[in-house]
Amino acid sequence: MASAVVLALGLGAGLTGCSSGAPADTEAVDSKAGPASSTAAPGRYRTLFEPCGAVPQATLKDLLPGAAALPEAERDRAYRGTAAATFDTDRRVGCSWKADAPDATHRLTLDIERVVSYDPAVSDDDRAQQVFGAKQAAAGIVAPPTAPPTAPPPSSAPASPTPTSSAPPVSPSAGAATSALAGHQPQGPRVPAAAHASSAPPAGATGATASAGATASPSQSSGLEPRMLDGLGEVAFVDDTLVTPGPSGAKRLVSVVFRTSNVIVTVSYEELTTGSAELPDSRELQERARSLARLLAERLEE
Repeated sequence: MASAVVLALGLGAGLTGCSSGAPADTEAVDSKAGPASSTAAPGRYRTLFEPCGAVPQATLKDLLPGAAALPEAERDRAYRGTAAATFDTDRRVGCSWKADAPDATHRLTLDIERVVSYDPAVSDDDRAQQVFGAKQAAAGIVAPPTAPPTAPPPSSAPASPTPTSSAPPVSPSAGAATSALAGHQPQGPRVPAAAHASSAPPAGATGATASAGATASPSQSSGLEPRMLDGLGEVAFVDDTLVTPGPSGAKRLVSVVFRTSNVIVTVSYEELTTGSAELPDSRELQERARSLARLLAERLEE
């Protein structure tokens, strides 16, 4: 009988130990799952492609016209490009190409960055958009404004009854008082005429006049001015800068920057003319840089 009691007490102690351990294990699991559920989503990309091999040789022939006249060994070296020195090729890669010609030098540079957010409340995509926005602001490019919401029409006051022939005549002083009161009736917001005049640009003023200096951009009337681009990644812009020509020549730099998820790609294409050669053509350089950017955007979708 005594042995049966001891056995029963032993089993009871074992069951009590198991039941007391279960809540602790459950609490540990919940404490790990809680922060994970509130962490922002990671970006789409975890690695980057090799940049020097991402540009087809046919494209390089168009972008580096001077390379065709080089000896074979130098031509191959020019098309091969030079990889940028980076600390982590999963986070940032780059490559550059250069070819000299008698009348012009062309340089092409790729910079590809995979953005990672270290804030658990901010996704990689949102952080990448912040980085892209800083580049856009540095280029001085403003996104097209959205149409403001239409304000509801002001409520009209009920029309006053039309005076009849039986109404007593109004004295001159009473008429003046009535006019003064009418001037204080609510008629909706009014904008002084001076405000309209100050908001209009002065006659003959142009963007080139305000930005005269060491650099200049294409005229806004040409459609080639620095601007946001459609149909390239999730958001993109093109910047175009022409260094003021001098005795040694002129330099135009076109940069196309676009973002796809948490990756930002920058294509920089530069032409440097020598002596009295014609100025680098803005349209041609922009078309070449945008064409390469589209090719790289397709590469990211593979």
